Amino acid sequence: MNTSSKSVFYDGQSSVPKTIDIFLDSNKGQISFQIESKSIENEDEASFPIVSETYTWLINDIEFEHRSTALFLQHGENPIQTIKITDAASIATINQFRKASGQLSWYQTLLQKPLQFHVFLALFLLAIIGLSYVYMLPWVAEKSVALIPESYDDALGETFVDENSLFGDSQIQKTKLLNDFASGLQLNNKKKLNFKVIDSEIMNAYALPDGTIVVYTGILKEMKSYDELVGLLGHEVAHVNNRHSMKMLCRNLSGYLFISTVLGDVNGVMAILGDNVNTLQSLSFSREFEREADEEGFAIVSENQVNPKGMVTLFQRLEKEHSIDMPEFLSTHPVTKDRIQSIKKMIASKNHVVQDNSSLKILFEKLKK
Repeated sequence: MNTSSKSVFYDGQSSVPKTIDIFLDSNKGQISFQIESKSIENEDEASFPIVSETYTWLINDIEFEHRSTALFLQHGENPIQTIKITDAASIATINQFRKASGQLSWYQTLLQKPLQFHVFLALFLLAIIGLSYVYMLPWVAEKSVALIPESYDDALGETFVDENSLFGDSQIQKTKLLNDFASGLQLNNKKKLNFKVIDSEIMNAYALPDGTIVVYTGILKEMKSYDELVGLLGHEVAHVNNRHSMKMLCRNLSGYLFISTVLGDVNGVMAILGDNVNTLQSLSFSREFEREADEEGFAIVSENQVNPKGMVTLFQRLEKEHSIDMPEFLSTHPVTKDRIQSIKKMIASKNHVVQDNSSLKILFEKLKK
């Protein structure tokens, strides 16, 4: 193949470049070119004959380097000779031959791309890294909770109780009543549960990773039947059974945990979780986790032959308390109306056996006093 463009040759001895035509022999894997010069045999002669010297370089002996839009070919050691090619068609032909013969790596191919391609690639990689950090890393952190011993859950729950005193005064008598109430239920718990009643007007309840379930008097006062309390406890127990607190904590701290894991700092993982234990009370579960807790809580209600409509009335009260509606895609919790509709669908899906439980009713009435 004869490249139609002119190339520039530097012989490594003179600073004066020479224009040459290069030829690529794909069968022999070599390039060749000629250098013309005057032959000085007799200094007295007025003119000197022009002679041509042919150079042949094996492709395997050439070092290739791309600089901007030019391709540089270097050959030899002492001196190092260089050919500069600027013709795009000639560069493409040489690169195509090198690629076909296995002499052009993917990295070298990438380097040959234009500036616009590299800018696009850089932006694409940054987008991938950003999306992975925002979405993929938290997901991996959540799934990796299965590798964390449950003893971590217990330690975090105990630390939270010690440091925060559960944000209110503990009601000893009502705490005992609530534990008696829970003991009369089949909760399908996977670990020991500890129920606490805290004196506060807040309409809330939450579960700690160690199995501690905190219920504020504010939400107890608003309840009208023990069915609602069973629904609430079933929901919170489902959070404990599925380790939702630990999963959300790991999701929120995934960046820090990733660095500690890469560095092999096992103690650092526990230290990071411990430093952020204060967030457990205000932890916002994902919509997926809330739906899962609703479904499992509903199953607990049904298994205990309690009226499942109690969950509906409970959420209706919470909806009134939190009356500011937000589109679901903007909220960390499912929209309460949607949760109510989901429970109503579960109620309508099959017949439920409901049996009045006088023991639970008596305990509930005592809790309301």
